[in-house]
Amino acid sequence: MSLKRPALSLNLFWRTFVLLALLLTGGVAAWVQTLRQLEFEPRVTQAAQQLASLVNLSRAALQYSDGINRIAVIKTMSEREAVRILPRSKDDRWEPLETDRFTRQVGAELKALLGDETLLARSVNDEPALWIGFTIEQDPYWLQADYARVEPLTPRTWIVWVSIALFFSVLGAAVIASLINKPLKNLSFAASRIREGEYDSRLDESNITTEIRAVNIGFNRMARELAKVEEERAVMLAGISHDLRTPLARLRLEAEISVADEEARKAMALDIDQLDAIIDKFMDYARPDDTKTKPVDLGMVIEREAAAFRDKSQIRFSLRMPPGIKVHGDDVELGRVFANLFENARRYGRTVETGVAKVKVSHVITGDTVIVTVRDYGQGVPPEKLDQLTTPFFRGDAARTAATGAGLGLAIVKKALQRIGASLELVNARDGGLMAHIRLRRAN
Repeated sequence: MSLKRPALSLNLFWRTFVLLALLLTGGVAAWVQTLRQLEFEPRVTQAAQQLASLVNLSRAALQYSDGINRIAVIKTMSEREAVRILPRSKDDRWEPLETDRFTRQVGAELKALLGDETLLARSVNDEPALWIGFTIEQDPYWLQADYARVEPLTPRTWIVWVSIALFFSVLGAAVIASLINKPLKNLSFAASRIREGEYDSRLDESNITTEIRAVNIGFNRMARELAKVEEERAVMLAGISHDLRTPLARLRLEAEISVADEEARKAMALDIDQLDAIIDKFMDYARPDDTKTKPVDLGMVIEREAAAFRDKSQIRFSLRMPPGIKVHGDDVELGRVFANLFENARRYGRTVETGVAKVKVSHVITGDTVIVTVRDYGQGVPPEKLDQLTTPFFRGDAARTAATGAGLGLAIVKKALQRIGASLELVNARDGGLMAHIRLRRAN
């Protein structure tokens, strides 16, 4: 039964990162809104008080000056303080300052400080500035000041602040997500190695996080137990296979001496040979994993193993392997790999029309990798069972259970390739048949 892959799939790092980024983005947005609300009233009060002080100081300076000195005071203020005081007439054209919430609040505060007759304008006679209309002894005046005194923070300023806050928030989210997911990533990698039959993976048992430390300790204990079980199974298979050899030899000798019927003797010999071949499979599967690799002529190995299948009524080969291609491996292990693949094709890859297994061997060289493809032209294997073909004692079709064999052929191929640092991939050919892709490291 195959599990349906979800339409949207994220690894744990990106899932954690996205959730943290959304949380921090929402926090920054709330912080900005709160800051705007908190700074609004103080800025309004500060701007109104500064403008009121400026008007009161200017009014006091002009009010206690005579006509001649008043002109000198106005000139001095314009030169040193960037403040101009001009007479106000009824013909002046002016635009009101109160156009948004901030300026309306400033205007209200300023009128409360200076009186209701105070005017606020953004331009007078087409001259833009901050204009404040006030009176001195019933004489109306305009005080011109810098408009920046009542200008709120610009959107550009807010964008810069928010961008900086978001940048460091997202950066922090990435760092936190990486730290959170590192132990889980290590666990995932170690679990994948266990799945491939490598039981030497060990996780850090000194992690400061209690839950992760407990998981790592439990995983390491599980890995040790699995390694022990695998070792005991290999020893058991080797022991049983070794012990069966002696009674089989006696049976073969007894059949040759005691059975007079030639047909019966041949049938018994075939059965004994079949049992002996099954024992060889057990021995191959139980073989230890300490193989040392060296350069091997790939073409010679394939030719040798193909030549062992001499019965053309059952299997025929099409070999396209030029001489001189060397790979890192072991001559015996590679021979075992191709022998089992050819035997698997002979048993299960026969064509319906002829009843003969046609086997094609080809190769592709990509960089430092040599990919050898062994394919037959049989009926193939159901797609949902492809991943199980390398499982010991598994057969891809229930109808094949009558076939002779131990169900270890492809499992032996996978283990042998793992011992020499190679890999196996099984796929169905588009036009029928099973294809085995073997990835080997090229040797110079």
